[in-house]
Amino acid sequence: MKPEKLTDIKKELSHKSVQELTDLCLRLAKYKKENKELLNYLLYDASEPLQYSEKVKTFLNEDFKNLQHHYYYSSKSLRKILRLMNRYIKYTASKQVEIELLLWFCNSFIKYADTRTSHKPLQALFIRQLDKIKLIIPKLHEDLQFDYVQEFEEMLSLAAGKISWINKNLYAIN
Repeated sequence: MKPEKLTDIKKELSHKSVQELTDLCLRLAKYKKENKELLNYLLYDASEPLQYSEKVKTFLNEDFKNLQHHYYYSSKSLRKILRLMNRYIKYTASKQVEIELLLWFCNSFIKYADTRTSHKPLQALFIRQLDKIKLIIPKLHEDLQFDYVQEFEEMLSLAAGKISWINKNLYAIN
């Protein structure tokens, strides 16, 4: 069975009463964890997305602290952290929150992950995040771009000093 188009759903929702809309929202939240998390974000945290990103950092920081040093297990844990982080980014729909969390992830990767390994999947995780940051920064407001470019360059310098397989010049934003 194919769902209706979003515009049709929007029209149908406009004909519902407040009580019916409330019941629909609660029913959606009841059956899927992501719907409940999104509804929670929209009700309680949408007014302060940067504060929400700090909550996400605090929540995911425990996973970084418990990161195993064996490359196989650490890459699995890092994928889990990224999956959760991307889900929380999706809730905010904000490029600024996305860049904040991606920069935080990269800094935490440098701090907690085994950066001496030559395990390609582990390296690819980090490199993909650098590429994402490089693509998102130009989409921000000019003032924010300046701040985040500086933060990105600092993180790249730190990475180039600690990670032998990173070439800082490949990721520099011109």
